[in-house]
Amino acid sequence: MKIDENTVAIIRHLRDGRKSFKKIADDLGISENTVRTRVKKMTEEGLLEITGLVNPEAVPRLKPVIIGVKLRTTDMFKKGKEFSRLKGVVSVSVVTGRYDLMLLVLFTRNYSLQEFYAEEVSQISDVRSLETFVIYKSYNLMVPFIH
Repeated sequence: MKIDENTVAIIRHLRDGRKSFKKIADDLGISENTVRTRVKKMTEEGLLEITGLVNPEAVPRLKPVIIGVKLRTTDMFKKGKEFSRLKGVVSVSVVTGRYDLMLLVLFTRNYSLQEFYAEEVSQISDVRSLETFVIYKSYNLMVPFIH
């Protein structure tokens, strides 16, 4: 999909996920159908996902944790995809530096770090080491709600 000025402007307007397509169209001087068609195409192509996010600090049972992963393999992209499918994983990034992957994982009262390591990570081969970073305070972190 070609990302032009209107596409970028629509995405900016969608930061407020409750804003109507009509309001966006009026603000941009384009038709509501154009906005609807662009949003549909962006979601179909994986460029855009419209979802409700929560501040994990406002939901007592949500505990975000960052986990640095060192691998025994250089196939970081394949391993990143494997990690992205694990329970509780919000995002996986292939990175440079000390770690190969950085994970953002959400835990709840019913799903703990110990369970994540024992039941999920233990199923993935070629993991050399993990380092856990518990988030005490975050700024601008919004995550999907899980229960």
